[in-house]
Amino acid sequence: MRLSFSANAFVKRPVFEAVERIAAVGYDSVELLADVPHLYADSVSDADLEKMRAVLNKTGLKVANINANTAVGFYGRTFWEPLFEPSLAHPDPDLRQWRIEYSKKCVDIAASLGAPTVSVTSGRPIAGILPEESMTLLRCSLREVLKYAAEKSVRIGIEYEPGLLIERSEELVELISVIDSPWLGANLDLGHSHVLGEDPETVISGLGPRIFHVHIEDIKGVKHYHLIPGTGDMDFPKLFALLKRHGYDGFVTVELYTYPDRPEQAATEALEYLRNIPA
Repeated sequence: MRLSFSANAFVKRPVFEAVERIAAVGYDSVELLADVPHLYADSVSDADLEKMRAVLNKTGLKVANINANTAVGFYGRTFWEPLFEPSLAHPDPDLRQWRIEYSKKCVDIAASLGAPTVSVTSGRPIAGILPEESMTLLRCSLREVLKYAAEKSVRIGIEYEPGLLIERSEELVELISVIDSPWLGANLDLGHSHVLGEDPETVISGLGPRIFHVHIEDIKGVKHYHLIPGTGDMDFPKLFALLKRHGYDGFVTVELYTYPDRPEQAATEALEYLRNIPA
């Protein structure tokens, strides 16, 4: 497993500076945010991507994942809700198509920067729309995105989260089974799983080789608030051992967007703690 840090903690810094600072802390790789104020796919230019490739070459960092979960840039403001909409399951066909096309643009970013995966979410259940109807829309959208992603050799990882349409591991396992594409898997956030009270062995073994990328953060109690690893209740030695036992050798990204005022300190503390966990 290779430790990565998500640039979404550095939203008060330009993305290029964020990558340099993450490298200086000592991480091997970086997850890039496909949203404002970083690589918002509707406005990112070829020159931006060329500059990013130069920064990556200079620092030696690999790109672990393109995080396309959110859509703050869609609204043209910094207000953080509705965070995941328009989603791939949105009932409005025009808004849903926007998200499909946006996801394809994020696949292009991933291909350009050598990222193996793009993470997306299902979005939230919409009042007045039966979950079964939303699931049908989600499956249709994903099939279109996956066809494009396969052509670019980029994998799509669904991230489940409390309160979303896909909010538990068994729902994601079922979705992956129904769609049956080798390009669809999990962006597994172990903190979300902890909040939901899921059994880690069941989750990791159930998703198995379809775990494409992993997010970690610490959690206190069952409050969904991302904390620096080592400051909450999660058993990281156990979790890392489980991942290793089930054959996961990909990127593990520390996601601490909750520390925008001290991202370097959070990144440093997290790395110091995680490096002391036996391999």
